[in-house]
Amino acid sequence: MSETKNQAPFDKMMIVRTVVLFFAWINQYLVMKGNSPLPFTPEEYQVGATALITFIASMWAWWKNNDVRFKARRNTQYLRDKGLK
Repeated sequence: MSETKNQAPFDKMMIVRTVVLFFAWINQYLVMKGNSPLPFTPEEYQVGATALITFIASMWAWWKNNDVRFKARRNTQYLRDKGLK
């Protein structure tokens, strides 16, 4: 059997995301077993989680309310030209 030459290669970011997810699972398992793999206090976790949620929410709101991508800007201009926006 001959190998197919047109196989799509793995995306590098997919591999990075998979490794990060794997480490998150290991961390979660250790926390469930009562081990603290990261040397932080519960208060520091709370501050970090709150900061992360705030960052994600603000980036999401910024992205959704602004035409960041070229396609979005082009569509907005089209709507303005047609008098729909």
